Amino acid sequence: MDFSAAELAGILNGNIEGNREVKVTRISKIEEAEEGSLSFLANPAYTHYIYTTKASIVLVNKSFKPESSLKTTIIKVDDAYSSLAKLLELYEKSKPIKKGISALAFISENVKKGENIYVGEFAYIGTNCIIGNNVLIYPQAYIGDNVVIEDDSIIYPGAKIYANCKIGKSCIIHSGVVIGADGFGFSPQTEKNYRKIAQIGNVIVEDDVEIGANTTIDRATMGSTIIKKGVKLDNLIQIAHNVAIGENTVVAAQAGVAGSSKVGSNCMIGGQVGISGHLNIGNNVKMAAQAGVGANVKDDEIIMGSPAFAASKYKKTYVHFRNLDTIVRRIDELEKQIKLLNNKE
Repeated sequence: MDFSAAELAGILNGNIEGNREVKVTRISKIEEAEEGSLSFLANPAYTHYIYTTKASIVLVNKSFKPESSLKTTIIKVDDAYSSLAKLLELYEKSKPIKKGISALAFISENVKKGENIYVGEFAYIGTNCIIGNNVLIYPQAYIGDNVVIEDDSIIYPGAKIYANCKIGKSCIIHSGVVIGADGFGFSPQTEKNYRKIAQIGNVIVEDDVEIGANTTIDRATMGSTIIKKGVKLDNLIQIAHNVAIGENTVVAAQAGVAGSSKVGSNCMIGGQVGISGHLNIGNNVKMAAQAGVGANVKDDEIIMGSPAFAASKYKKTYVHFRNLDTIVRRIDELEKQIKLLNNKE
């Protein structure tokens, strides 16, 4: 990476205040940046750093107005965070792209391979698979029989994709992900033990989905577990059998969705949220971290708590909860006074 302020402003359609010719070779946090670094200011909590940072260039929102002189060159853009994301994407694309098939990889003879693919050492690709153009399959990945991986997707080291699953275009599957393992299906028996129910479905991951490290998505009992277009799943998430996650929904780490629940589009689900089985979650729903969801949720609701309910009501209720000890003592005192009054009568 080697850009001048003028070049960056051109890429980002920004306005420069300071030295147009100053150059940067790396990207750093505003509080840690050294000379030659590009940084950004998007969170107001970090505003004070812009007056002391050693960064050569800082991206700021167009609304930013310095309260004192700056030692750094600033580039004013519509959205500093989005502009940084654009630059990081350009930087990532500038890295050399791996190509070729390692002699130490195993690929079945009847696999259909696209152009410009990469298959690393000790990767395994089973029978009747279809691998699209520009797909990257890193070392020790496992691709089961009849799997389809469409164009421009990346399968990182150690990911496992079981038989008959489908991965769409431009997906990113991180290390340790397991897609298509058996759903948790067991039938209670009269002997108080359990009989396994065969899980004969698959998992369908649509286009532009990213799945974080060590996340697991179970195959359907019948039909498909579906992760729709644009979904972003963090690390360490469990998606059970026959679940559907709607378009552009984001889920933070350690969340779990139990079997057959349907989550709508454009939802935001916080860390450690638990969603019970066979529920319907509407579109545009927001769930605070550690929410325990045991009932259907309508469109556009914001919920928190366990059991979860409307965030506005939860916050009011929580005020009383924090004062519960005081309230109980007051009630006890009132009961004593009432008892004394009754005795006098």
